Amino acid sequence: ISVLEPESLKETVLARHLRNLSPDLIVAVAFRILPRDIFTIPRLGSFNLHASLLPKYRGAAPINWSIINGEKETGVTTFFLQEKVDTGNVLLQARVPITDDDNAGTIHDKLADIGAEIVLHTVRLIEQGKATPRSQDESLASPAPKIFKDGCRIRWDQPAVRIHNLIRGLSPYPAAFTLHSGKVLKIYRSHLTGLGPTGMPGTADVTPTSLCISTADAMLEIVELQQEGKRKMGVEEFLRGYRIVGGETLG
Repeated sequence: ISVLEPESLKETVLARHLRNLSPDLIVAVAFRILPRDIFTIPRLGSFNLHASLLPKYRGAAPINWSIINGEKETGVTTFFLQEKVDTGNVLLQARVPITDDDNAGTIHDKLADIGAEIVLHTVRLIEQGKATPRSQDESLASPAPKIFKDGCRIRWDQPAVRIHNLIRGLSPYPAAFTLHSGKVLKIYRSHLTGLGPTGMPGTADVTPTSLCISTADAMLEIVELQQEGKRKMGVEEFLRGYRIVGGETLG
């Protein structure tokens, strides 16, 4: 099997090489945007595997945004490529529940497993001439743009559930973070306590084995975190080597 590693998908030599191969079908998975002069080469078309139930969460970070927004379900979609990103006719979809214990990492792994199955199924349907592509309902479309550093910073003046979902949706990468005494603390796991806040948003409530932060409407317990330059650890181990005083404000 030949392997091509072009610096740019717009290289004419790449398109020429693919035409010489005369492919029946191109399958794109976790790849860059294919230009029209490439995805129109195969006689049966080109399709992509996307990690959402299109038309919801079109864009670069569908797994993250589905969890950040508190969705209870996500999935994968195969669809024929066209020039506008993630808008082509849908071939197959498979659904996956998002549980309270899931984060971006666990959902990624679940979708990878089911995605492999749906890609093979899609190839078989196209090969047999049994594929029935359908257009996407634009009224249901939503974006899933790339996530930048500023979007990872926790705003403690938001509701606890929203912050909890942000932490889940950014774990393990790129990770939600807050600041304490000028240091970056990445937070990977949290727990909804259901208890009312004990101070202004961002105020820490500390015991030798626990760390809770006041939000707009409740206390949020921090379960796993990481100081910059250190390894990730559970909160009890973290507090043995890092000092946060009750009443201090994180932000």
